[in-house]
Amino acid sequence: MKIGWLGLGAMGGPMAAAAVRAGHQVTGYDVVPEQVASLVAAGGQAADSPRAAVRGSDVTVVMVATAAQAEAALFGPQGAVTDLAEGSVVLVTATVGPAAVTDLARRLRERNVALVDAPVSGGVTRAADGELLMMVGGEADAVRRVAPLLDALARNAPVIGSQPGDGQRLKLVNQLLCGVHIAAAAEALAFAEALGLDARACWSVIRTGAAASFMLDDRGERMVSGAFDQVRSALDIFVKDLGLVVDAAQARQFPVPLAAVAADRYRAAAAAGLGRRDDSVLIELARGRVPDAGGSAG
Repeated sequence: MKIGWLGLGAMGGPMAAAAVRAGHQVTGYDVVPEQVASLVAAGGQAADSPRAAVRGSDVTVVMVATAAQAEAALFGPQGAVTDLAEGSVVLVTATVGPAAVTDLARRLRERNVALVDAPVSGGVTRAADGELLMMVGGEADAVRRVAPLLDALARNAPVIGSQPGDGQRLKLVNQLLCGVHIAAAAEALAFAEALGLDARACWSVIRTGAAASFMLDDRGERMVSGAFDQVRSALDIFVKDLGLVVDAAQARQFPVPLAAVAADRYRAAAAAGLGRRDDSVLIELARGRVPDAGGSAG
């Protein structure tokens, strides 16, 4: 397949490289030139604008950080929309929220372009290996057309529903759990230190028992190593994602007290200047090494 790729960051870059290895022709654009160079080194092609990236593509992948970035990539001054081929498919793999995806799908439909909603989970390593979980929402024909790409990127790509936005809704559930798990891991390992225990030794033991989780295993190792500048997932991502969770819950008048407290922790860490560091840096807030500017509980 010929694929235009918009967004080659921490997740998008490894995903695009996995698509290249699977035999797809990938042309990519990112606002950071070094990210585009990495795709070229992996066998892809470079574009100097979103429009150029998607020209002639069967599928356009949008893997950016926020809804505003997705809007700019598709509908901005150099946005891809004017060069999207009629009958092609836009595959949104970013976490931007149900409302944003529903709006993008409506506007693209007016141009005879389908949208498949497929946010991802699994982290950088699984992205590079083509082993992600992708939560798919979209009309059956559009999903069928992107299936070869989903096969290249995901170990599991269940179709959650027939409408764009269905995948985003499930991703909010996923992010509620992930965000709370990271915050709980940070608090637990800092608590171990407060008890006079060695955090790494505690992590090594606990990760093999009933308290184990992917986030404890993955982020816990970085927490005890202090590898906060080796950014695999920036803390600001969870500021955004848990904000989407809390907003969606409030819109439905559904209480999410654990998510709300976790969201407050991430906001406090970001306010202390940690937003662009790896999200495992949240343990520094639990340790009391940075001011809790958000005044959060915990």
